[in-house]
Amino acid sequence: MAQELKSINLVAPAFKGINTEDSPLAQDPSFAEIADNAVIDKRGRIAARKGHSVLTTNKTALGSGTVRVIKEFDRSSGSNVVLSAGNNKVFTGTTTLTDATPGSYTITADNWKIVNFNDKAYLFQDSHAPLVYDGTSVVTLASVSGAAGVVQGNEVCAAYGRLWVVGTGSNSSVVYWSDLLIGHDFSGGTSGSVDISKVWPDGHDEIVALAAHNGFLIIFGKHSIVVYQGAEAPATMTLSDTVAGVGCVDRDTVQYTGTDVLFLSHTGLKSFSRAIQEKSMPISSLSGNITKDIINALQTENTFFRSAYSPEEGFYLLTFVGQDNTYCFDVRGTTENGSYRVTRWPSTGFSSYTRKEDGTFLVGTSEGISKYTGYQDNGLGYRFKYYSPSLTFGDSSRVKILKKLKPTLVGANNATVFLKWAYDFQGTYATAEFTVGDQITGFFNESEYTAVEFTGGALTNQRSLNATGYGTSVVVGLEAEINGSQLSLQEINVMALIGKLL
Repeated sequence: MAQELKSINLVAPAFKGINTEDSPLAQDPSFAEIADNAVIDKRGRIAARKGHSVLTTNKTALGSGTVRVIKEFDRSSGSNVVLSAGNNKVFTGTTTLTDATPGSYTITADNWKIVNFNDKAYLFQDSHAPLVYDGTSVVTLASVSGAAGVVQGNEVCAAYGRLWVVGTGSNSSVVYWSDLLIGHDFSGGTSGSVDISKVWPDGHDEIVALAAHNGFLIIFGKHSIVVYQGAEAPATMTLSDTVAGVGCVDRDTVQYTGTDVLFLSHTGLKSFSRAIQEKSMPISSLSGNITKDIINALQTENTFFRSAYSPEEGFYLLTFVGQDNTYCFDVRGTTENGSYRVTRWPSTGFSSYTRKEDGTFLVGTSEGISKYTGYQDNGLGYRFKYYSPSLTFGDSSRVKILKKLKPTLVGANNATVFLKWAYDFQGTYATAEFTVGDQITGFFNESEYTAVEFTGGALTNQRSLNATGYGTSVVVGLEAEINGSQLSLQEINVMALIGKLL
């Protein structure tokens, strides 16, 4: 009697991103066990991330350091300037990193928080006197004419016409605000402060980050959150709500998405939402599919956290700088459990980010400042990886004998592709290799006598490859060297003979 041939058609594989929480045998095949150097594209396919093109041609001032902070200084005149920091210096410019560190000012770390406020850029960092840039030079904030009561702190937020600064040491539960539209005056006019040491819901905490949203001042502690309403008039603002048991691990994980605020807690990525009409503060988990991975990364990170939000790319990036590991959360939708779809970018060397006013996404590396674009990393290729969860074809007790693997790729011009498979959780994969040719896209009224006359955009490439071996479950993977051309994985058709019961 002929054996039964079954097919699993993995349409839009990894559409739901990585899932390392659920049992591999019970997972939806729309998840991925591994999705490296990947994003979820607008069509719902797993695709290669973009690369970075280095803009800096003169990084003499950076030396052997790395750009740890980037921020575009938005000027009312329209001639914006990019500020950055690294090698214990502050720089202006992109093609040439010009040292703008004030004379006789000593910098011992590159963990600046930079904010734009009233046509100036303000720089704050723990154990350093704050700095200000007016488009001409960087000077200490205390040296500005009329400066008074300048607060030294590690966290600063520009909102509601003021600068808000968190104190340090014994004042780590005090938030100071400047006079209206005067970022260098913290003791005159309508400036002031609030000590929330008696407000913490669990009795004790310290402020890590600040955020402003819909008229509220959100104060993130390490293990709790305090919210004040009426922050437009801080002298009369009142306590609105407190949340116990959820805090923020680092100020540089907080990002605004326009309608929400994202931040990293000790148990994963969280979303802070406010339903004004219900007077409630729902907090939802957005990294539920990789919770253990995030917790493990938190426990071993000893350098910096960096994050960024890009509405153009539709992602929130979270980088553990000391581990050179970035998680890319797709913010355009969630899975059934309310988590964002997530992929991973390992070993990129990315150490800071900023989104410019025109939507350009900048990346900091040891090479200087780059633009997130194209499909090369500073002229070099990088490896895209996808591996499925374990596939059992609906019956984990029967033997499966793979016969054919049929991947469908979009793009991937001139790429060498490696199709891989392994049985029963074995670490050794069988491999079939093929090369995608140089596909020339045809357009209407061009290439008149070719088969691609009416094609526009990236071309589709389909292959059918023989497979070998057998087992009760199978993992299918695809790797490709991305070097100048985009790649999206449309589907993989897996065909197997279903054998006897074990």
